[in-house]
Amino acid sequence: MKCLNFNYLFLLFLLFSSVKAQEFDCQITVNDDQLEGNSFEYVAGSLTTDLEAYINEYRWTELEVLEQERIQCQISIILLAGDQDFNFSAETIIQSRRPIYNTLTETGVLILSDGAWSFNYPEGKSLIHDELEFEAMTGFIDYYMNLILGYDFDSYSELGGTEYFQKAQNVVDLAQNESTIGWTRNSNNGRNRFVLISDLLNNNYEAIRKANYEYHRLVLDTFTDNPRQSRGRLVEILTDIQDAKRRATNNFLFDLFFDAKSKEIASILADAEPELQIEAYQILRETDSAHLNDYEALQ
Repeated sequence: MKCLNFNYLFLLFLLFSSVKAQEFDCQITVNDDQLEGNSFEYVAGSLTTDLEAYINEYRWTELEVLEQERIQCQISIILLAGDQDFNFSAETIIQSRRPIYNTLTETGVLILSDGAWSFNYPEGKSLIHDELEFEAMTGFIDYYMNLILGYDFDSYSELGGTEYFQKAQNVVDLAQNESTIGWTRNSNNGRNRFVLISDLLNNNYEAIRKANYEYHRLVLDTFTDNPRQSRGRLVEILTDIQDAKRRATNNFLFDLFFDAKSKEIASILADAEPELQIEAYQILRETDSAHLNDYEALQ
């Protein structure tokens, strides 16, 4: 009888461990402190619930995804203003993570802020996936979910995220017929959705995408087994990034890489040989001057 019970429990384990899931496990937080008036009381709770359902219950790819393989992401929304027609402006912070092989830890893959989101959201609004027509609220989410997918796939295979970056580009193309802010090349001093996806699909910036892949697979995922080799490979990758940035006309993708990785890079190199630390610091001083405080210990 005990054997039967064990076999039954084992079969249940196999069943539930292989349950297919959607691609995202995304958490939404909404801050409505800057909104004034009782008519907006529904927004924070309703928006959180609606967006989490829109993202987490949809199949974004044709791949079979296991529960433990879902992409962890967070979207923090700060509502800046709202009017009587329920038009809102918001600032958002988008973050995603992925596991590091052979560890119980995760690494940040993407972190960025977007201060130019405007959308209409009356109480009871239904959010519908539509890849053929642009809508300001769902278009924004579709764009960033495909961006996260692209970055995630890029971290596992060289240029593996191209398909999803192309889907994000499709959202941008649809948005060009609208007057919604944040979607044109010239908005936000060139740091916008248009420029970001254009650079990601531009062959001139393939080097930073390839470096992103190598960093995850040849440094992070191998670090536990061979830390010394991984540190040496990291410095080689930083050299490649330095060379690519010198040739680039836009630093957007490079800044996004270091925004997500600067503290992690410093931690990886913390126990490296002094010569390697100094070599890395010289590269980072030129390539990532915005995060020099993170690298002080490498001097």
